[in-house]
Amino acid sequence: METLLVVVVAVVVIALATALAPRVNVAGPLVLMAIGLGVSVLPFVPAWEIDPEWILVGILPPLLYSAAVQLPAVEFRRDLGPIAGLSVLLVVLSSVVLGVVFTLLIPGIGLPLGIALGAILSPTDAVATSIAKRLGLSPRVVTMLDGESLLNDATALVLLRTAVAAIAGGFAFGDTVWAFVWAVAIALALGAGMGWVNLRVRQWVAHPAANTALSFTVPFLAYLPTEALGGSGLVASVMAGIVTGQGAARRFTPEQRMSDHLNWRTVELLLEGAVFLIMGLELKEIVRANVEEHEGVWYAASLALAALGITLAVRAAYVSVLIWAQGRRSHPRRRVRADAAGERLDDLEARLDRRLPADTADASGDKAAEARVRGLRRRLAWMRGRMTRMMRDLDYYRDSPLGWRHGTVIVWAGMRGVVTLAAAQTLPAETANRSLLVFVAFLVAVLSLTLQGFTLPWLVARLGLSREGTDRPSRHDQQSLWAELQAAAAEAIAAGRVRRRDGGAFPEDVARHVTARLTREPEEDETARARELLELRVALIAVMRERLVAVSRDGRFSTAALRQALAELDADQLSLELRLDGED
Repeated sequence: METLLVVVVAVVVIALATALAPRVNVAGPLVLMAIGLGVSVLPFVPAWEIDPEWILVGILPPLLYSAAVQLPAVEFRRDLGPIAGLSVLLVVLSSVVLGVVFTLLIPGIGLPLGIALGAILSPTDAVATSIAKRLGLSPRVVTMLDGESLLNDATALVLLRTAVAAIAGGFAFGDTVWAFVWAVAIALALGAGMGWVNLRVRQWVAHPAANTALSFTVPFLAYLPTEALGGSGLVASVMAGIVTGQGAARRFTPEQRMSDHLNWRTVELLLEGAVFLIMGLELKEIVRANVEEHEGVWYAASLALAALGITLAVRAAYVSVLIWAQGRRSHPRRRVRADAAGERLDDLEARLDRRLPADTADASGDKAAEARVRGLRRRLAWMRGRMTRMMRDLDYYRDSPLGWRHGTVIVWAGMRGVVTLAAAQTLPAETANRSLLVFVAFLVAVLSLTLQGFTLPWLVARLGLSREGTDRPSRHDQQSLWAELQAAAAEAIAAGRVRRRDGGAFPEDVARHVTARLTREPEEDETARARELLELRVALIAVMRERLVAVSRDGRFSTAALRQALAELDADQLSLELRLDGED
């Protein structure tokens, strides 16, 4: 009964804090952490300690999975290189630098344990970066922060695992590299496989509530076997989420997508809130242990300040190089070279068109020659697609440049959070100075969240970036995308590819009527044809959704525009199906 009461109170606190935080212009996670800290110091509240496995296994997999499902795939692909650098190279570099510093500052811990603590402090946190998402930053900056926080946990946890093993059995560079490669490779394979199975199984389960219930198991089904095989379960959960997010438009019904969206938003809200409440509640016990063992907290506080300063300095140096490299990607010379390559491809296609009649005549009855012509056509089409996508990527880099102001925000928004705290508590009980190391990790996370979290809105406003980004797609993107979808629907009607629910053809007058008035409601005096019109519009929405899935691969439209169009199609279909069911 007592546990149930705690859970109920926690849910109420999380909901109220989330609703009230915008009114005081403070991020909800910071309010919840302050509430947890305030409650922990009350004299009648017992010491609070939670098993870190609950966080690593029970909270992080669903949180990372849910974030990965919503990851903007087009923008993520475009910036995969810098995201991978932030997730791997920066974590390794920060861990090594911190390891050397801790070896010099903390007597007797040794380099492997120093690197272990550096790995604990290096990764940014997916929950913590939720603070940055609400500030109107450029979508490109938000995507990079999101991608980094989703993927860098694997690097950090593998480094931590390897360093702890080295403390007991010695360090071997080859073994370390192999452990990292295996952890990531097995995670990617099992995560992608779980995402594929998730799409197929849930496509077969028509009941929306049962379908959503199955979705709650996916991050754990990806995490547990991956960890059992020595891989990174968190990366597997992320990969399963990415695969699910990319296939949802094609595999799931509108009801399933809407149910998933609403239910997973609730799960995110509760789990994120629980993480920050726990961080605040655990402070009292961690401070007490350090006061008893180290006669105060100043030593740990000085180490934490030094560690936070070093991580920010290393991050600033790395991001400076990254911003410089990204500036080269948007240089006009790259567009000139791309245009020249496109002209050469046009020339190849023109030459093929001139030769095709002779080739076709020569190939009359010659299957080998016909196959060569078809193969050449396919290769040219593939090259054309690659060229088109590259040109659109260059337009994206040109229209969303990264400058020193964006780099400053990327540095300051890299906050430490629950992953740092949970990873620190997984250090073996016999580790030398364990309570000190855990307290340092906790202080770094708290200092990072409070110092960077409270000042980030001010920094973004001072840099003039608070109105640079929006979740809404541009009007031009919306209009262009809808024109493409409506053209696909009209083409499907003209070609006779649209069928009724029973498989029959629609009357020609109905088809002509809807072709002319594709997105308008039927008039009241059209009662005799109302059902035909409703069924045809449902069928046309299916055609438009197929085209939406197709155009999502070529990079012409932003993820925001694609998602809004999909949501509008889903809402239209649900409304039309309700009216059809009412007539039945």
